[in-house]
Amino acid sequence: MKVTTDIGGTFTDLLYLDDNGDFIFDKAHTTPPNFEDGVMNVMAQSGLDYGSIEMFIHGSTVVINTLTERKGAKVGLITTKGTRDVLEIARGNRPDLYNFKYKKPEPFVERYLRWEVEERMNYKGEVLQTLNEQDVIDAIEHFRDEGVEAIAVCLLHAYKNPEHEIEITKLINEKWPELPVTASHEMIKEWREYERTNTTVLNAYVKPVMESYIDSLDGRLNSKTSNNNRYIMQSNGGITSFSDSKKYPLNLVESGPVAGVYGAAILGEIIGESNIISFDIGGTTAKCSLISEGNVKVSTDYYIEKNDKYAGYPIKVPVVDIVEIGNGGGSIAWIDELGSLKVGPQSAGSVPGPVSYGQGGEKATTTDANLYIGRLSDKNFDSDVDFSHVREAIDRQVAGPFGTSTEDGALGIIDIANSNMLNALKLISVRKGYNPQDFTMIAFGGGGPMHAAELARDLKIKKVVIPHAASVFSAWGMLMSDARKDNIQTYLKKFSALDFEDINKQWTDMENASLEDFSKNNLDRFPIEFERSVDLRYEGQEHTVKMPIENDEWDGTFIEEAKLKFHEMHEFTYSFKLEHTEVEIVNMHLTTIGKIEKPDLKELETNGLRIEETIKETRNVYYKEHGWVETKIYDRNLLREGHSIEGPAVIEEKTSSTLVLENQQADIDVYGNIILTVEVKSYD
Repeated sequence: MKVTTDIGGTFTDLLYLDDNGDFIFDKAHTTPPNFEDGVMNVMAQSGLDYGSIEMFIHGSTVVINTLTERKGAKVGLITTKGTRDVLEIARGNRPDLYNFKYKKPEPFVERYLRWEVEERMNYKGEVLQTLNEQDVIDAIEHFRDEGVEAIAVCLLHAYKNPEHEIEITKLINEKWPELPVTASHEMIKEWREYERTNTTVLNAYVKPVMESYIDSLDGRLNSKTSNNNRYIMQSNGGITSFSDSKKYPLNLVESGPVAGVYGAAILGEIIGESNIISFDIGGTTAKCSLISEGNVKVSTDYYIEKNDKYAGYPIKVPVVDIVEIGNGGGSIAWIDELGSLKVGPQSAGSVPGPVSYGQGGEKATTTDANLYIGRLSDKNFDSDVDFSHVREAIDRQVAGPFGTSTEDGALGIIDIANSNMLNALKLISVRKGYNPQDFTMIAFGGGGPMHAAELARDLKIKKVVIPHAASVFSAWGMLMSDARKDNIQTYLKKFSALDFEDINKQWTDMENASLEDFSKNNLDRFPIEFERSVDLRYEGQEHTVKMPIENDEWDGTFIEEAKLKFHEMHEFTYSFKLEHTEVEIVNMHLTTIGKIEKPDLKELETNGLRIEETIKETRNVYYKEHGWVETKIYDRNLLREGHSIEGPAVIEEKTSSTLVLENQQADIDVYGNIILTVEVKSYD
């Protein structure tokens, strides 16, 4: 049995495959700050047989929560003499250029904890000045006196030659063995001093928290099962071992959300859709990503807390290209100082949750609005819903201040939430040169099916797929994921000056290092494949284009073919090409994938029910154009291939509801997916 669990801001999801090949899933409330309690609760609640567990895969929000809530360790930084203020200087390309009150992001390490040591490498990795070990010893004593809880080591050009970082790490382990240490070369072999330093610091910042969490979860699992095949989802869309996640926890910064993106890509392959917009709405956030021709984009240009007013913090580890905003079912409606209605990013979370949860929440959320206008049923809530309390909250926060009805106040909350989500969807599609009409949306999470119909209509997307078990689809994505490691090495050379023997040796060395890494992390039991790509640019440029390449030997013929392909990709990305300009290689990417056997998607057995027999009830639902309309509510658990529903309608299940608007049609495919189309077809 393969078991997957995914911790979200509001719920912790579980999914596993039973002996009959059926996907069994469940949800329980997330339990901050002891998140492992939620994992154990949902496993116990589901009634699974612990003795049958063959593989356990986990997705966690512990890392991103630690960063955003500033609850990490006190970190000391050791760096090359003269580069102490790299974190302070940061980058000059601030997003809000004309804001005279703009403030740079504050470093995660205060200046008195940033310690310089004498040593120096040049850009070729040659030693210009040997390491002064006494400086390192002085740094350790200083950090000990200041109560430092983790150390980050990031030296100039260590991506090219890590010799001095290795010496410093060895000294720290000798003098202070119990203290967690992160050296930059262990995580990043790419250039860019500010980004490398910040990434190293943030890994050190979350390392003690993640070690404690993984040890606690591991211990709880040991009390239930002796199987040690335990893995955790990384931000690159692949799994790794528990032990590896404790060393490099920053690789888990988007652990849960990316599983849904990979799940969408795999589902798209199964149903014959290669161009996909993945759209996931949970209790706290909405996440979206674009998959073109079946390819999920992974890059190291990731930021946390970045928006149009704030530069955020760069994290130079491989992360799926995903846009995440603070809008989910638990997002709170509020009015700003200018009198405008806002929704999110503040969330009611799992405690106390939306007003309708009956756990003490007093602030109206998106979930409360959807419930009040009839899109959700109070029968699917864990406790009795006090509608008067929900109405009072919507009136107090929205309807009263704007002098409108409760119904229109609730619709206003939903409209603002949809507007926020629409902007995010445009960021990953229109803003990057893609036409949403050429893509199919796969919507999931507890709230994705509820909002997908309106967002698809506004983006003119012709087809939406609501997967079976949509509310736990990220957990399903983990079940379908492979083991993965990304090895990226800066290798700055002009094509005309390439030494083919040297670069071919570099590829071989990277492959051997990856195989050794897989072996150490119990990942070598899976069949291994290599994928290569390179970052290329024209001479004199700052930005690069990532280009996949074949695993061939590099020679003159290979270079000429690569040039032609690069010109085409550059033109697509930047709308021009310079065919007579020298091409440079900047970074080499080696992705090592351990192929894990995927369970087959089981076809649902027919039940012989007519579509009328799948109707649960009829209830009033409020629509902007028509007001209250008597609407048929269908039981998703009874729907099978061949069933077709014309909107307006609601397709309901315990953990999610799918809205079908007027002039839209929902068809059920052989796997139980809902296929929502805008154009209503006529049937005999």
